[in-house]
Amino acid sequence: MSLRLSTVILPYRRWHEGSRSAWGRAEELGFHAGYTYDHLSWRSFRDGPWFGAVPTLTAAAGVTERMRLGTLVTSPNFRHPVTLAKELISLDDLSHGRVTLGIGAGGTGFDATALGQEPWTPRERADRFAEFVSLLDRLLTEDAVSYEGDFYAAHEARNIPGCVQRPRLPFAVAATGPRGLRLAARYGQAWVTTGDPKLYEDGTPEQSVQAIRGQVDKLADACAEIGRDVTALDKILLTGFTPDRGRPLESLDAFVDFAGRHIELGFDEIVLHWPIPDSDFAADQKVFERIAMEAPAQLR
Repeated sequence: MSLRLSTVILPYRRWHEGSRSAWGRAEELGFHAGYTYDHLSWRSFRDGPWFGAVPTLTAAAGVTERMRLGTLVTSPNFRHPVTLAKELISLDDLSHGRVTLGIGAGGTGFDATALGQEPWTPRERADRFAEFVSLLDRLLTEDAVSYEGDFYAAHEARNIPGCVQRPRLPFAVAATGPRGLRLAARYGQAWVTTGDPKLYEDGTPEQSVQAIRGQVDKLADACAEIGRDVTALDKILLTGFTPDRGRPLESLDAFVDFAGRHIELGFDEIVLHWPIPDSDFAADQKVFERIAMEAPAQLR
């Protein structure tokens, strides 16, 4: 199986103070896609600069030509399907059809309370996510949508001319639980995982591979329930959250070994964080670029 290698560039720098050059360099290195996080702030970066995902991707579309662009991931925490659909259609047009929407249920971080609400329970997050995805699917494929749900409403929402990509831009659904995996099976063109978060602190790489294998099997079951071939979904691994942590970026050989173990599980795309000094995503830039340029050929 041929591997697609992608990167996620966090929006923590001003555009003309390093962000612009990173996006341009990512395309030069041959990455399949460049993603960014869609948060209002995030973890250790909360008290520093942090910019919006859609404006960042819009700017990135202007300095790239071939690389796909997207979010990993957008969530209902502070997004509404009607306004998000309009922004996505605009971004898809500006990028000439290069956008992938990574989408997930969201969590309990800063985004969950930034608009003044109480954090949602896990069940409410799952309920909202299901309604969010189904309504967004309609908004991106129909010229006009009216809808009244438990959490969201749309009144004659117009989305003309729709996406450049038809019938709409692809969804990469991040999920590990049963309901989320069913959403991925029904609406996703791709599925995203970061592994099993319970193993991050004390687990082993071997345990992580076993846990991810279980996730892949459950995705296959969700697809079988609706008569869909699981091989029709791309499978994306966002790295940095398994017990391996930053070790795969220590050398080309280390990454090839890490990637090979996950390709065997059926992954088509592996996403690496663009190095950020003095952070959980610190890595040697030269080694990172060598991995980008040489690893895909070794993994064919």
